Amino acid sequence: MRKISFYGLIVSLVFVFASCLKKEAGCPYNELSVKAPGSEVQQVEMYLAAKNITAQKDSSGVYYIVETSGTGKTPDVCSVISVNYTGSLTNDQVFDKSNGTPVSFRLGELIAGWQKGLKHIKAGGKIKLFIPPSLGYGDKDAKDGNGNVVIPANSILVFSLELVGVQ
Repeated sequence: MRKISFYGLIVSLVFVFASCLKKEAGCPYNELSVKAPGSEVQQVEMYLAAKNITAQKDSSGVYYIVETSGTGKTPDVCSVISVNYTGSLTNDQVFDKSNGTPVSFRLGELIAGWQKGLKHIKAGGKIKLFIPPSLGYGDKDAKDGNGNVVIPANSILVFSLELVGVQ
């Protein structure tokens, strides 16, 4: 009898927990309508010209190069994405990378440059993004856990991304 009660309690808890998850399933994020100021877009264009890089421009001011378009699902701000990535500054200094193991994020929690850029590929695709400062980390230094500046204020960011999966 105690076993039946115990298993009944477990099953009840599972149903309660599952129903709580369903309530949380709504997405709190909205599509961003931000655009980089013309001066920042011009800085990105000057960088691309100096490096002899040809890239397409998103209406937000993010420049991108689709290396592989992918064949899976296209992400939106509510998607959980799995990516391999390398982030660097325009002096080629790498400030972050995934080390070959895909990392998962909710796209709506990431910088505007990723939100705007990743909509140009599908799962399985690869893209290079050139992100103006206001669509990245803006006018404040980004610091690591020790207080060291990792990304200086007003930096153009360069990301190489492989969109491994979209949920």
